[in-house]
Amino acid sequence: MRIQGGQTLVDGQFVEADVRIDEAVGVIDTVGADGGKDRVFDARGLYVLPGIVDIHGDAFERQLMPRPGVGFPIDVALADSDRQAVANGITTIFHGVTWSWEPGLRGSDNARALVSEIEMLRPELGADTHCHLRLETFNLDAEAEVIDWLSEHRIGMLGFNDHMPSAEAPPRTRKIAEMAARAGLTVEAFNALVERLRARSNEVPGAIARLAAAAIAANVATLSHDDMSPEQRRWFRDLGCRLAEFPTTLETAADAVAAGDDVVMGAPNVVRGGSHIGWIGAADMIARGNCTILASDYYYPALLLAAFRLAADNVAPLHVAWAYISENPARAAGLHDRGVLRSGNRADIILVDAADALRPKTVAAISQGRIVHCIDAARLN
Repeated sequence: MRIQGGQTLVDGQFVEADVRIDEAVGVIDTVGADGGKDRVFDARGLYVLPGIVDIHGDAFERQLMPRPGVGFPIDVALADSDRQAVANGITTIFHGVTWSWEPGLRGSDNARALVSEIEMLRPELGADTHCHLRLETFNLDAEAEVIDWLSEHRIGMLGFNDHMPSAEAPPRTRKIAEMAARAGLTVEAFNALVERLRARSNEVPGAIARLAAAAIAANVATLSHDDMSPEQRRWFRDLGCRLAEFPTTLETAADAVAAGDDVVMGAPNVVRGGSHIGWIGAADMIARGNCTILASDYYYPALLLAAFRLAADNVAPLHVAWAYISENPARAAGLHDRGVLRSGNRADIILVDAADALRPKTVAAISQGRIVHCIDAARLN
């Protein structure tokens, strides 16, 4: 198959160049060459772009539990989330599976079931689907099992989260009543659980260090979540954790970038013009050079929208903005076969209609050479 006539992102610039796909093996054969008698996807008027790589997306939780206590089968939720993802140009996705000390939606049974279901469904899904295990650091009893998962290559990325409620916690911590409802506990029972876990706080740093070492041994990238100071970021960096996810201060992000770490911010932050909880503006961070990756976080459409919003607002030209959602996250996740359109790379390609620059839409998404989304079949001849 040959994608013909579009504005193709090649080597950091947009040019009119054909992209020929070897569908038998799912890779890009050539960029810029005439494909002869190949079947043709007419991309005139469209952008031809590397597929989006989302290293942190947990919007699938809304399909699992659309209301507190109202659950749906995991396979149904993941299949529906996959359709949302590819329709928004995401061809590689890391589902943010939280394994917390809380029971319920983010408890042990659900985490195990999600990891297993992702593995089972992967061949059927449109996007290349992986697990980003978001491990709550006070979940000390999970350490041995997570280390086993790492050695068995069941986890694509490992994030260290700390959402333990406390009187000193910043506003990121959800209200106790909401957390208790999600866990299926009364507020009293939830608070009692929190107090029991706080008593083991001295064990947390050692567990993090052992898990980080196991991830390095398995060649799995690690992320620290909501770093609150340069000192905290340096502590994680010394453990080999080179991704700072949603740092809470400008100083922390600047320290991370200066040291060569990747800084992940939320694409919804860009689209909405700021954080929904009053933290750092992602677009401002990009303008300052203190952000290298955008993730969908809680809203799959945000990645596609964010790249074009950055260009429309003159924060970054589109070819630069696109790297934040494709090339950079692919590199950070250790996926060196995607993120750019290059001969031999995995054929993950999306075609985008941006006639309305603030409302771009994915006309087609191709994952490993297979069309997984198309809203204009007449373009394929």
